[in-house]
Amino acid sequence: MKKIYLDSAASTVIDERVIEAMIQSMKEDFGNPSAIHSFGQESKSKIETVRKNIAQWLHVNSNEIIFTSCGTESNNLIIRSCVENLHIRRIITSPLEHKSVLETVRDLKEKHLELEIVFLPILNKQGDLDFSHLENLLQDNIPTLVSLMHSNNEIGNLTDIEYIAKLCKKYNALFHSDTVQTMAHYPLDFSKIPVDFASCSAHKFHGPKGIGIAFIRKSTGLKGIMTGGAQERNMRAGTENVHSIVGLGKSFDMAMKELNERRKTIEELKRYTIDQLLKKIKGVSFNGHGTDFSKSIYTLLSILLPFPNTMVGFQLDMKGVAVSQGSACASGASKPSKTMLQLYGEDELKNTTTLRISFSHYNTIEEIDVLINILSEIQENKVSTILS
Repeated sequence: MKKIYLDSAASTVIDERVIEAMIQSMKEDFGNPSAIHSFGQESKSKIETVRKNIAQWLHVNSNEIIFTSCGTESNNLIIRSCVENLHIRRIITSPLEHKSVLETVRDLKEKHLELEIVFLPILNKQGDLDFSHLENLLQDNIPTLVSLMHSNNEIGNLTDIEYIAKLCKKYNALFHSDTVQTMAHYPLDFSKIPVDFASCSAHKFHGPKGIGIAFIRKSTGLKGIMTGGAQERNMRAGTENVHSIVGLGKSFDMAMKELNERRKTIEELKRYTIDQLLKKIKGVSFNGHGTDFSKSIYTLLSILLPFPNTMVGFQLDMKGVAVSQGSACASGASKPSKTMLQLYGEDELKNTTTLRISFSHYNTIEEIDVLINILSEIQENKVSTILS
């Protein structure tokens, strides 16, 4: 049985070119980058080359690229340091953020009782946020960090981060965006989009797991929260993961060079999936702005199936098709996710099943056909069971 992978929002297939670059690095770059001898300096040189190349793609200074283990660590570093070192007194975010933001914010509130946490209201079932309320809040002139993700990891909604960044700049607030789902999938130019902080993980764009970056604009004066060494511009102590950084650099470079070609392929797959679902799955609907490519990330589609079956993901997996029934961080849960409960009432979700389908340029039309046919069979069997 040929297996089909449609969960790239959780993690992508590693590009063979990335694997080759990492193997070569593991063979050659064994010196500690902090050592002054040639072996260490060769490793250091590889790190700095990657840092410089990523900075060029994002149109920022190379000193503003900090290597971390992943997007979650980057989010923690940025948000915690803003409160502990930049004396932020208020964080404005949304209830639709990734757990690495929401749980960090809640933990900080427990440790800093004077810290104010504000969640922007959700205007409708599509998940739109009330940005007029955000501007009203920013006029209070309280030292504020706004943290809003570029693309929701579960329903795919895109946020206009350029608009939010300029709004924050207008009112002297700091702006952090979790760009884990969008970095290396969109041409982000941080010389034009004045975000202060952003995060990414290599495994979202065909790189290795366990490596990511934090973009930290130098003018913010953010400080590190991990002590024990001067690595990463004093922002993150600890010996650098050289071969993974090389893998991150290679995957980022390939993703950006091939962005237009990959995007065209994936957008065609998503359009085809939407069309086939509407034709063959009675009563199917789409969460967020999934069918609007200007408001939703092209790599992800969240669907609401009109039949109750918490085992749909398992049934698909048994037939060789991998999808998610929510975000990867909440996989295995039988109850609706917190994101879905923000958009719908429990009664509305009672007789439905949510699936997140996420694509890469490795997927094909034939694989989508297999997925749709299996879902159609599951629906027919469910209807037959109900009628009998």
